[in-house]
Amino acid sequence: MTDRAFAVPLDHAKPGGEQIEVFARQITAAGRNGANLPWLVFLQGGPGNAAQRPVGREAWLNRALDDYQVLLLDQRGTGRSTPANRQTLARLGSPRAQADYLTHFRADSIALDAELIRRDVTGGAPWTVLGQSYGGFCTVTYLSFAPDGIREALIAGGLPGLAATADDVYRRTYPQVAKKNAQHYERYPQDVDRARRIAAYLAAREVRLPGGRPLTVAAFQSLGGVLGSASGSHVLHYLLENAFTPDGGELADAFVHQVAQSLVSFTTAPLYALLHEACYAQGAATRWSAQRVRAEFPGFDPAAAIDGDDPLLFTGEMIYPWMAETDPALSPLREAAGILAERDDWPPLYDPSRLSANDVPAAAAIYHDDMYVPVDLSVPTANAIRGLRPWVTNEYEHDGLRVSNGKVLDRLIGMVRGTL
Repeated sequence: MTDRAFAVPLDHAKPGGEQIEVFARQITAAGRNGANLPWLVFLQGGPGNAAQRPVGREAWLNRALDDYQVLLLDQRGTGRSTPANRQTLARLGSPRAQADYLTHFRADSIALDAELIRRDVTGGAPWTVLGQSYGGFCTVTYLSFAPDGIREALIAGGLPGLAATADDVYRRTYPQVAKKNAQHYERYPQDVDRARRIAAYLAAREVRLPGGRPLTVAAFQSLGGVLGSASGSHVLHYLLENAFTPDGGELADAFVHQVAQSLVSFTTAPLYALLHEACYAQGAATRWSAQRVRAEFPGFDPAAAIDGDDPLLFTGEMIYPWMAETDPALSPLREAAGILAERDDWPPLYDPSRLSANDVPAAAAIYHDDMYVPVDLSVPTANAIRGLRPWVTNEYEHDGLRVSNGKVLDRLIGMVRGTL
């Protein structure tokens, strides 16, 4: 492994302006240093997550290193790249200045970063791009803006709707999250009563997590974000099974501690919350879409469980305004988050005309039961990108690339090479 750092413009429209740094980790299989291997750049899911920190030839990386040198990119603002968080953004002063700065941390900037870095890393040769989840969104943007830099495009669980708004996404994901809840309760029927009791307890009392954050019913519901992964239902079940003290009178300290560890905190990935809805925005404001659209799905109202007999529905990969109020990593940026939610001049992220003329070999794994990226948005996109070969499967959940022991990546490689 070799650490690399690259200077890129904050605003690619102003290449001579303020510069930031993007970190990447170069990985080559042992014994193959100096070999003339093609390059693969990995674009992590998110938005706002750093690339994985490998400890060996694990998961998809093991398969990739058979054929490629790999570059794990810490997308701008994440990991060891120039950070964008409450501490660094404080220097900008006003919430408006903070929001304006953050507009440069979406897929369009990430794709152009990758293209600048490619010219340095490969000596000008095109490279293979592997995009997981949001990294797939970035890959489609890359195919729209700079396809000449791409030798092959591999996408796992990350084909976005080319014209879909945040509202379009959440109107599809809420029903899918409800379906995942139903599957969880069918697997673990005892959790129906457990979750209902916990919600009723939280509705009647103020509970604080270690560090002072409030554990509200809404925060408890957000634990359902794990239900879209291969092991998420089991993780949630084991969390719930010892929620109360033996006499049932109060929440157990161990449970509260485990919730604090499991509950999404944005300390390590503030951009995930700040730009989550903006990653869908093209020419229109999102205006806290997940919160607004939730009202269309009354089953997620916890009152139906607390005051009645309905099971409590956990939520999924949704960002709500209360998160910016209660998370210490976000609360100093809550005004900037509000400004971003009202921004209505977001530029396009995709070029349908260029994608329809695409000549880059491309393949995508589309997970039929994906809780985060709706299949009925992904399939039309697959059909709209010339030459892209889709693989629609329910064998894996959204994390198939990570948990399949290289099988998902191996199939995608075979598809772009025409051997499958």
